Amino acid sequence: MTAILIFFFAHWFLSLFFHTFFLHRYASHQMYTTGRKREKLFYFLTWITQGSSYLIPRSYAIMHRMHHVYSDTEKDPHSPYFFKDVWHMMWHTRLIYNDILHKKNLPDPQFTKEYLPAWEKLDKIGDNMLVRISFGIFYILFYVYFAPSLWWFLLLPVHFLIGPIQGAIVNWCGHKYGYSNFDNGDHSKNTEPFGLFLMGELFQNNHHKNKTNANFARKWFEFDPAFQIMRIMNAFRIIRFKSA
Repeated sequence: MTAILIFFFAHWFLSLFFHTFFLHRYASHQMYTTGRKREKLFYFLTWITQGSSYLIPRSYAIMHRMHHVYSDTEKDPHSPYFFKDVWHMMWHTRLIYNDILHKKNLPDPQFTKEYLPAWEKLDKIGDNMLVRISFGIFYILFYVYFAPSLWWFLLLPVHFLIGPIQGAIVNWCGHKYGYSNFDNGDHSKNTEPFGLFLMGELFQNNHHKNKTNANFARKWFEFDPAFQIMRIMNAFRIIRFKSA
């Protein structure tokens, strides 16, 4: 049981960290700079930690930039106000992501004019169905070896779809439930105290107020775990905040 819990929470928080740190705060918003070798390392770790649900940084970043410009309008890739449930919202998101990935219905140039990290060789591997299935088989085998009962296997779907699940929670809850510090002209909310489990990603209202601020917390009682890790990385010059 201990091995399963460690594996589950390690997978959850590591994949979530590289989601917010690399896909969101770097690929989408360029909140910090780093060297090309370190960028490749972060890129690789994003693939490894997301595994079977790997999201290609370029496609993710373009779609996320669309979300900010069109927030909670009909053009928003994932506003919860145009869908009856989270499943329909995420299916719509997946269709837009695929169009961007396969260069169909090309987005407005405003979403591609800023730097977009790309590593075509790794993306071909990460987006390969056999590779995704291989990650899934690894998750299953780990549970076969360590799970004390079949009930634990109910956690496997989270491993298979960990990236989209985290994104669904953030985009649905972060625009429906919680409080607002700012009037951003949309429905973005700060969903606390659950933000801690999403490493700051549920401070949507704060983030939509200033999309380039690496710290998603604003009030004294708000805490952004990912930003605190980034502060340490900045102190050791692994990354450099643009405002530093």
